[in-house]
Amino acid sequence: MNKVYPDAALALADIVSDGQTIAVGGFGLCGIPEALIAALRDSGVKNLTAISNNAGVDDAGLGPLLATRQIRKMISSYVGENKEFERQYLAGELEVEFTPQGTLAEKLRAGGAGIPAFFTKTGIGTVVADGKEVREFDGEQYVMERALIADVSLVKAYKADKAGNLVYRHTARNFNPNVAMAGKITVVEVEELVEIGEIDPDDVHTPGIFIHRIVLNAHPQKRIEQHTLRAS
Repeated sequence: MNKVYPDAALALADIVSDGQTIAVGGFGLCGIPEALIAALRDSGVKNLTAISNNAGVDDAGLGPLLATRQIRKMISSYVGENKEFERQYLAGELEVEFTPQGTLAEKLRAGGAGIPAFFTKTGIGTVVADGKEVREFDGEQYVMERALIADVSLVKAYKADKAGNLVYRHTARNFNPNVAMAGKITVVEVEELVEIGEIDPDDVHTPGIFIHRIVLNAHPQKRIEQHTLRAS
């Protein structure tokens, strides 16, 4: 099975559609699959539910998808860097499901591991627990959180072999492994593509069994969210 596609647009062409749930890796602008996000925008699909730690900034990350009104609902943790996100949410144009960051990571990991739900103390006594089952274990209250599974997951890795075994680079690893596991179909964007067997098995972060399609983007932009310089 050939998993390598010539570009991001072709990799998404027959698998994305209106109304899907799309999970996207990254943390801020670190480790985002920028070519795949651009291809998703250009596909014109709409009414998406986007699962992502955050929404990037206005013109990068998921920002461009918000600008084109392709996202109907966000399931995310931190969104403070995106003004258009704020505007749409306060205007009632965007549905938002805020989720504690660690809980979001576990919801994705659980989805990929086939675990339908789990209990956590995070959110007890807050609006996070509203409408959810709360159960007592050993005298402590825990809230039940359902796992997350995406129709399509978009992830970024530093290197892949042609079987889809992935290696992430430093902090760009962040949410990408969990997002990769949680997708019914997972598409990865990589900076380096090597032959099968060139990656030491001990160096593999995400096994190729989770990866369905691979796109090479050898020269990503790698923007910095906030660039602060000291006075000269």
